[in-house]
Amino acid sequence: MLRIISFALVIFSTVISSSAIAQASWPSSPITLIVPYAPGGYSDTRMRLLGRKLTEKLGQPVVIENKAGAGGIVGTNLIAKANPDGYTIGCGSFAPLAINPTLMKSIPYDASVDLAPVILLETSPLILSVSAQLPVKNVSELIALAKKDPNKLTYGSSGQGGAHHLSGEMLKAEAKIELTHVPYKGGAPAATDLMAGHLAMMFEMGYAALPSIKAEKIRPIAVTSLKRLAALPNVPTMSEAGLPGFESYNWQGIVVPAKTPNAIVLRLNKAINEILQDPDMAKAIADGVSQPVGGTPESFGRFIKAEREKWAKVIKTANITAE
Repeated sequence: MLRIISFALVIFSTVISSSAIAQASWPSSPITLIVPYAPGGYSDTRMRLLGRKLTEKLGQPVVIENKAGAGGIVGTNLIAKANPDGYTIGCGSFAPLAINPTLMKSIPYDASVDLAPVILLETSPLILSVSAQLPVKNVSELIALAKKDPNKLTYGSSGQGGAHHLSGEMLKAEAKIELTHVPYKGGAPAATDLMAGHLAMMFEMGYAALPSIKAEKIRPIAVTSLKRLAALPNVPTMSEAGLPGFESYNWQGIVVPAKTPNAIVLRLNKAINEILQDPDMAKAIADGVSQPVGGTPESFGRFIKAEREKWAKVIKTANITAE
């Protein structure tokens, strides 16, 4: 029995030592960064820049793999099911982590169990704009018009359950008004119809809305962040416009498979916090009308939990189901 116990202790100490050595030498080979969206989009562009900066910081190539499908579910599932050794990391964002767990009847991963947060990279406020033909100049006038003619005013979105759509549902609930949702297959066709006057309003990502705003083809009346945007200093927040606490973002960060060693998580977190101070990254985030965040893995975890709870309430109140 003593020999068996001694042998077991030797094996256990060897495993522990090997694990510690592996963590200390991480990374010693290329890292895969899974992006659950198609190449060329907003998330892909940001993750490719982050990948280049991480390559410089960590001394190993960070290879981007686009695994699009099912609103981010396909790629996020691959992140969740990967080996938790620090060599697979992923982009964790609004829909796969905060929306799909409530919106979808079933998804192949549990976002709160199968994934570990590393860092919140950025938040992207939306801009509430109205058609230039709509006779309103601010949120109060918009609400008054909606109450006068319930369901007459339309708002566009990039599809069911996205940030554009859910922000509209939040507006309906907070302002106690009735609006008609018009979903499109993407934000671009919705924005085109807003400019043409076929839609009354739309919550839109800043980088997408700014060109039309500058060309005076649409009229911005509020932003969904708690602070005004530097790109639109004269446009009030939704809170300033009369809806206290109204806050809505698209956002993205980095997550890893659960059980990834904490030492690796912390090293990744430190490296990305430093990258957020890099002039190239700061400019890219600002150009996208987004806001850098950073912080600890724990703060990102709390943020995800709060987002999931907030949007679950909106989804259930509006009785939204996946298409």
